[in-house]
Formats: sequence, structure tokens, C-alpha cells
Amino acid sequence: MAPLSPSAEGRPALSRPFALSLAQSSLSRRILSLCLTLAIAFATVVAVEWISRGSLADIPEYLTSPIKPGLTTIGLIFVVMLALDGLLGRAHLSTLLVAPLVLIPASVSNEKQHYLSDPLYPSDILFARQIMELMPVIVRERPMTALAVVVGLLLSVAGLVYLWRYGWTHARRLSRRARTLRVSICLPLFALFVSQMDAQQYSWIREKLRIIPIVWDQKENYSYNGFIIAFSLNVPMAHLNAPAGYGHEALDTIPARNYSYLSGPREKPDVIMLMSESFWDPTRLSNVALSPDPLPNIRAAQSGYVFSPEFGGMTANVEFEALTGFSNAFLPYGSIPYQQYVRHQVPSLATFFRGEGYAARAIHPFEGWFWNRNEVYKDFGFEEFRTEDTLPAMDKRGMFASDDAMLKEIMREGDAMDRPFFFFGVTLQGHGPYEAHRYAENTVTVAGNLPDADRKTLATYAQGVREADQSLKMLMDWASRRERETIIVLWGDHLPPLGTVYPDTGYMPEEVATRKASLDVMKREHETPLVIWSSKKGVRKDIGTISPSLLPYNLLKTAGFEHPFYTGFLGRVQKKYNVIDRYQLATRDGQTVPDWSRDEGSVDPLVRDYRYLQYDMMFGNQFGLSRFFPSQAWLTGQSS
Repeated sequence: MAPLSPSAEGRPALSRPFALSLAQSSLSRRILSLCLTLAIAFATVVAVEWISRGSLADIPEYLTSPIKPGLTTIGLIFVVMLALDGLLGRAHLSTLLVAPLVLIPASVSNEKQHYLSDPLYPSDILFARQIMELMPVIVRERPMTALAVVVGLLLSVAGLVYLWRYGWTHARRLSRRARTLRVSICLPLFALFVSQMDAQQYSWIREKLRIIPIVWDQKENYSYNGFIIAFSLNVPMAHLNAPAGYGHEALDTIPARNYSYLSGPREKPDVIMLMSESFWDPTRLSNVALSPDPLPNIRAAQSGYVFSPEFGGMTANVEFEALTGFSNAFLPYGSIPYQQYVRHQVPSLATFFRGEGYAARAIHPFEGWFWNRNEVYKDFGFEEFRTEDTLPAMDKRGMFASDDAMLKEIMREGDAMDRPFFFFGVTLQGHGPYEAHRYAENTVTVAGNLPDADRKTLATYAQGVREADQSLKMLMDWASRRERETIIVLWGDHLPPLGTVYPDTGYMPEEVATRKASLDVMKREHETPLVIWSSKKGVRKDIGTISPSLLPYNLLKTAGFEHPFYTGFLGRVQKKYNVIDRYQLATRDGQTVPDWSRDEGSVDPLVRDYRYLQYDMMFGNQFGLSRFFPSQAWLTGQSS
């Protein structure tokens, strides 16, 4: 018998343990690779939460608590990274995509909370152009900070490009089988997660993942669910489900008084509505004295206060309420109706006045695309929108058109009208930031124990308030000389972003207002002065503190008009509630209904009907159009 050759027996005998060793080594590498991806996902989530919260204090509880979705978030990032690695064909290269995509928004959210108190919402992406338009103002106030940001961005981009090129050539290539497994398992898991993010629908899976949508309190939403999950929960808010019970029958049961037999006032007054940018009474600040009083004329003509739903910005949301009589309280938190929801003709004061034979014109000395006003004002029924592109050149105070110049233009256009007019104007001079040398001379003295930077900021702001007050006096004097009655409504859209002035004076504990607190605290941090004045009747007194959505009621009552919605339905609302806020309702006698919207079954039928009407006009079938908005029905040819 011939001896066995090494090639026949020895090599196979030796290759089996070698092959086993290779298989074990390959398995170990795959496990180590997965562990590394998991570690990167963990580090990414920690970094995101640290940046967005501004502190490490709450992160251990978020990641370890069995009732919070910290581990779910890590798992989500882990799955996304594996899927991207599979698509790219390189292990761990997804880090260079995922990390910037979550870390940059977290940084923006942190900065936003310093100025507006709210975290970053998906809808904020819609007004990125507005932010870029204001960049010159920010650069002027903080040039070195702006330079550092630009340099940092350039270095970051260069670093990412280098890392990407290095990673593409040096990262371990994945086999076709590994890529297929990653993509076939992880993409369906990610799709399943996305499908569970509609907070308006119950989800058993979401519940098991410890994700609880807290849409009524976004600060708590981001704190509990973490930045990534909370941001994801807010993505579907562009779509609104109908309120429970909404339908033709529900609209038919809402009583609507027919005022068609009334012709309105014998002589129709001209109406000027002015939303004054960041206008507020700075003498309310604690431990500070301003001399002279920067708003004596507005104080003498003051009718009450507007309870702004915003702070330091988001002007368009206040404007939306004032022009429509609808409420942001019935919309998702963080939404911007002008950007997201006004996509067709919506009833407004403009269509009402046009139905009464008025000219309806909007005036704002800035870009028309800002806050999507060009399109929104068309849908609101304004016949014309005058912007900086169509207005004559205006004198500026700092970077912005002065209130004096804008109101002089309103007076000039008013004198040229041959029929009653409704003018809606948005001023601009009061816009922040309040840089120290905006005005050549500040005529308001600031006394009190304040840091020098705060004193300069407050002096600039107070000077702007004084000039706004003087401009209103000029407009009222002009109106008093006119034969036709002229009604002027003026209010501030929100408190100004004064930064450290608030905590340093003791007025507020933080630089930004709270979103949820007792009524007294909320009034302190959200009230702005309101003037409703008639050249023939004088000041409309003792209005109290009202939401902007109740301004149409008070305006039309002052003008002598009746209307099924603006004076009829809103009249019923204002008899019971003067503040309609997401977190609480406030009655005229100061009682509150906190967290009123959390249980739809217990909502006051009056508020429920208010929500039905708003949904019907903005998103529904407009069942109630001809009954509640006859002018709108007439203008759109839908009258019955």
C-alpha cells in the first residue's frame, strides 16, 4: 500500500483548524465592529443631549431610566449607522454623516433656547431664509463672534472633507453579504420607527419603546424623550387630524346669529391696525428707573394688554391670531401657520372689510417673502401688500425703517383714499438686537445697578420705545384732524429679546420667558400694551388682558359692526375667557383652566366649537363658511 502523500492527507488535516481559526477571527471582527458602532451611537446620543440641554446633569437618568427612551435613541442611531454603512460599503463611515446631522441641530436648538425659550422644531427649517436675512444685524452687534463662527464653519467643513476622503480609502470594506444583511434588516426597522412618530395616533410599539409624545408641553417633551426623539415626534405636525366629533352636523349645531339686516355704522370709519415690533413697557422692569417716561402717550391711551403667545420672536403667529380671530392654541406647538397651514383662502379681517366696501391694504417696510407674507396676505384677501420694494425710500433708525417714516407713509396713503380703508401695518424699528450705538443720541436715562452692557441694551431699547410712542402721537393727531372717524389699534407682538437685562434686574429668572406657569407669571412675561382709540369716541377702556385672537371682536365693536363670527361667536368667547393659551384658559374673573386640551372629552363645549370652526375654515370642508363668514363666501363665490 502506497504511503499517503502530504497533499492528500496532511494538508486537509492542517487546513481544518486553520479555517476554523479564520472563521472565529472573522466573527470576532464582526462582533467588535458592531460593538464599535454601538459605542459610537452611545457617544453621539450623549453629545447630542449634552449640547441640546446645555448640561450633563440629566443625561445619566435619561440613559438609564427604564421609563425613558434613552436606550431606544441609542438603538435608533445604531440602526441608522448600520444601514448607512451597508449602503456605503464601508464600516463606520456613517459616523461622518450621522454625527453632523444630529449635532448641528442640537447646537442650533441650544442657541435658540437662549433667545426664544423654545427648542428647535422641524418647522424652524422653513424660515432659514429669514435668519440669513437678519445676519447683517447680528454681525454688526457681535462681529468677533460672527467671525469666529465663520472660521469655525470653514474649518469644520474642511475637516469633514478630509475625514471623508481618509475614511473612504482606509475604512474596512464590507462584503456583499454583510452589506445585504445590514440594509435588509436595518432599513425596515428604521421605516417601522418612522411610521410610529405620528403623535396624534396611538402606538403600542411606541409605548413599549418608552416614547411618550408630550406635544402640549414641548419643553418637557424634549427633556423626557430627548432631542432626537422629540424632534422626530414633531415632524408629522404639518398634517392635522380633525378634532374628535368634527363634521357637518357639529358645525350646524353651533349657533350663528344672522346680522344681514344690520347695515353697520351710518358712516364707516377708517381703520388702522398696527402691530408694533417688540413693543413693551420697559418701566415694568424691577430695580430700574427710566427718565423721562418713554411711553406717556400710549400710557394715556392704553386700553389694556395683549397676552402674546410668543416671546422675543415668532411675530407671524401673533399676527395670525389678530387678523383671523383664530388661535394658535388649536395648532401643534412650534408650528407656524403662515409657513405651514395657510395654503388657500382663509377668512380674515381683510375679507370682512372688503365685504363692507373697504380698501384692504397691508404695509410692512421689509421683504415681502419674510414669513411668507406675500402669499398669506393674498389668501387673507388683502388687495395690496406694500413692502420695501414698492414703498418709497424710508428713513432708517439703525438697520430698520423708522416708525416715524412708516406712519407718515400710512398718513400719506390714507389722505389719498377716496373710500373707507382698512390698513394693517407691521412696524420694524423695534426689532432686536439692541446694539449700543444704534442711535446717535439716547434721550432716555437708565438709572439702577446694572452691568454696563445691560444699561446700553436697555437704553437703546427704551429710545426705540420713546420714538414709537411719539410716532403714534403724530398719527393720532393726524386722525383727530380728519373729518371721517379713524380707529387706531396698536399693540406689541411680544416682549423684546433683552437678554441678561431680565435676570439682572430681577424681572425674570431667565433670559427668556417661561411657556407654562401661573397666570400672574405668564402675564408678567407675555403682556404687551394695547391701544384701541377712535378719533371721535376716544379710548376703548378696561379691556383687560386678552389674547390676540380677541382683537377682531374689540375692533369691530369699536367701529360699530356686527358679524356672526368676529362679534357673535368671539363675543361669546370673550364673555367667558380673555386668554386662550395652549396651556391654560383664563376667565374674565382671573380663574384658570390648566392643561385644558389634554382630555378632549372634558373640553368646554364653547372652546370645542371654537376649535371646530377654526379647523373647518383652515383644513376642513368649510361647512360653516356661509353662516359664519358671509363676506368670505361672497368673495369666493360660495354663498348659498
